[in-house]
Amino acid sequence: MEDIFSLKGKNAVVIGGAGGIGQAIAKGLAFYGANVAIASRKMEGLTKAAKEIGNEVGKEIKVFQVDSSDEASIKNLVSTVVKDMGRVDILVNSQGLNIKAPALEFDMNNWDAVFSVNVKGLMMCCTEFAKVMVKQNYGKIINVSSVRGARACGGGNSAYCSSKGAVDMMTRTLAVELAPHNITVNAIGPTVTETPMMVQFLSKDPGAKERIAASHPIHRMAVVEDCIGAAVFLASQASNYVTGQIIYPDGGLTAVG
Repeated sequence: MEDIFSLKGKNAVVIGGAGGIGQAIAKGLAFYGANVAIASRKMEGLTKAAKEIGNEVGKEIKVFQVDSSDEASIKNLVSTVVKDMGRVDILVNSQGLNIKAPALEFDMNNWDAVFSVNVKGLMMCCTEFAKVMVKQNYGKIINVSSVRGARACGGGNSAYCSSKGAVDMMTRTLAVELAPHNITVNAIGPTVTETPMMVQFLSKDPGAKERIAASHPIHRMAVVEDCIGAAVFLASQASNYVTGQIIYPDGGLTAVG
């Protein structure tokens, strides 16, 4: 029972692990014992993130380049990772894109771009890695969705919110299909979180952080580390009978409707 959250000996791949929530999750998985690889488009960001995580947890973090909207790139990632690591026990999909515009003015090319990464790309990552997990008869897939998949907001977020709603349903349907192969599929739905990108936004509006905090029952803004606990739980044997679920590290936001 004392090892119920241990990830020792497990191999984990975090797509979108070069910063923000993905990097925090990668750090958490490594801290609890997993062998971690992070993947993203830009090698510069990957190298920086791997060094930061490695310095904090005292172990090597592998890096792989991937364009998660391109099927050939994803297939190449899977084959390269399997050749290097041998097997994949845990997959975290933390990649994402948001392009904002009023709904009545939304350019459908931008709509397609959001869905290409957030929905199509995520589905391809799930299915290609799941093929490996089916052969192993074991796997844990964790999709980083958003509270916005369940709770709409304005401000030009129609594409983003719609894409995250799709991620939630994709997570549930894949959970049902893959359950016979001892593969669980769950999601984490964070609220607006103080990522490096969000910090830049907040710097332009001195009162924004306080307004965001006030809208959450816990009365503070989320930080990337708030997603680590849910990720470790969903990656570990503690969640072996949990599948098709969305966990919300949202400070109580969904509880108030």
